[in-house]
Amino acid sequence: MEVYTFALHLTAAVMLLLYSTRMVRTGVERAMGASLKNIFMRSRHGVVLNATAGIFGAVLLQSATAVALLVSGFAATGVMGVTAALAVVLGADFGTAIVVQFLSLKIAGLIPLFLALGGILFLKFEKRTIKQVGRVFIGIAFILLSLQMIGEATTPIRASAFLPTIVQYLSDQTFTAFLGGALLTFVFHSSVAAILLFATFCALGVLPIEAGVTLVLGANVGGGLIAVWLTRSGHFKARQIALGNLIIRSVGALAVLGVLSFYTLPYDLLGEGAERQLVNFHFVFNAALVLLFLPLIVPISSLSKLLIVDAEAQEANLKPASALNRDVLDNPNLALACATRELMHMSEQIGVMFAPTMDFFVVHNPPEVARVRKMDADINQLHTDIKLYIAELNQRELTAEQSKRGMQLTNIAISLERVGDLISKDMLRLSVDVHKQGLSFSKEGWSELTHLHNRVGTNIQLALNVLVSENLESARLLIKEKEIVRELEQRSHDRHLERLGRGARESVSSSDVHLETVRALKEINSRFAAFAYPVLSDHGELLESRLLDGDTESN
Repeated sequence: MEVYTFALHLTAAVMLLLYSTRMVRTGVERAMGASLKNIFMRSRHGVVLNATAGIFGAVLLQSATAVALLVSGFAATGVMGVTAALAVVLGADFGTAIVVQFLSLKIAGLIPLFLALGGILFLKFEKRTIKQVGRVFIGIAFILLSLQMIGEATTPIRASAFLPTIVQYLSDQTFTAFLGGALLTFVFHSSVAAILLFATFCALGVLPIEAGVTLVLGANVGGGLIAVWLTRSGHFKARQIALGNLIIRSVGALAVLGVLSFYTLPYDLLGEGAERQLVNFHFVFNAALVLLFLPLIVPISSLSKLLIVDAEAQEANLKPASALNRDVLDNPNLALACATRELMHMSEQIGVMFAPTMDFFVVHNPPEVARVRKMDADINQLHTDIKLYIAELNQRELTAEQSKRGMQLTNIAISLERVGDLISKDMLRLSVDVHKQGLSFSKEGWSELTHLHNRVGTNIQLALNVLVSENLESARLLIKEKEIVRELEQRSHDRHLERLGRGARESVSSSDVHLETVRALKEINSRFAAFAYPVLSDHGELLESRLLDGDTESN
């Protein structure tokens, strides 16, 4: 029973650690998504700037993988080259080492403060940025709490008879420990969480520093594997970046592992205590990777380009099977569920089209623009298929509720088809005009556009959640976001006119493009906000397109 209790408590503590690191990352992404993107865009020129931006981004997101996925999107649209993006990811690896340094400090006494402050900000304020800052504070508190729980969970095994055997095995079988560290990190999908776990074990005397260092080296390789796995079906440039990063991590880790087989590192120089030595080793290792491989970033990116080429087959990926199963049309509830799944796929495709639109204003990339426009043809076909499927369903005997639901799904399909047109016929056309006419935005104008784009992108994900879950609170939040986006659109419009009045050169030349882009973003957001109306109507909380008074606070 003691073994089962230990396993249960340790698993719970590790799950809390994983959840809390993700919670911090989500909070930062939602609070600073547009700002982070602008930071990476401004660092496009010069590998040192690239690496610095990567360090900063990873410190905020607490994840080198999140940074890798973000800049991979830039590389896919041409905003950033593969070499520059790889330098960003190399810096991000070092950024996560800084995060580990901070989280390994003895600041557990601040848990109540972080929880109280985070709870107040998240629960008592309506502004999204403030709420997400609260989420970050709560997440940091949970991380510190999970590390305490790990210490408590391991107390029973410290005097166990089998612990010395395990420790001896890890110390003797270095390559096995190395692979174990890589595998555990890949399973966690977080190198920060894995290394904090190893450091905690070292602090408790469960793990000797020698075994801990081997596990940390494996964890660095495992962190590179995460990005490779997550981009396996992505754009070929995203896969090149992930592979290049894995090559750097693997070469560095295996080189140090080889050195350890012949020499013993002077661990005393890394600090006092096994925990501090392990954390400092991770820091020094990643700093050394930046210093050694940043000058070699061009040949490494060239190698990754040789290993992964742009294949025509990638652009001709097989379309997923349609969810519109005509065999279940005689069962209206199942048929409506099929139509909902197909709408979900349609919405996801719209999200893919929408994500890079602002990038095309920065870099002229005709092949990628053409690819997104081609996706609009698929959206149109999905729209037609869904309408015909529901029309065929309406020929069956349906209840009033089923007929109403079918009509709601049809209206959503029509709205999504319009969103596809807004992206392909309006926003992409405007991005092409920017390059044809040599236009540029003012710094303030560009910040307004990217902030609005980021907010709409977040609301698209919220709308997908409403479509699937029909959650009332999410629906209310989505309608509230519609009003916020309308206010942002009006504010951007007014500020743009003020800049025109001041005679700002960039604002004058790009005036029409700016205003049309803002209007398109507002309409796209409104189309997705419409997902909330059926849910609110079903709960009796919608009167002539207006919300009833009530608590609009979201979880």
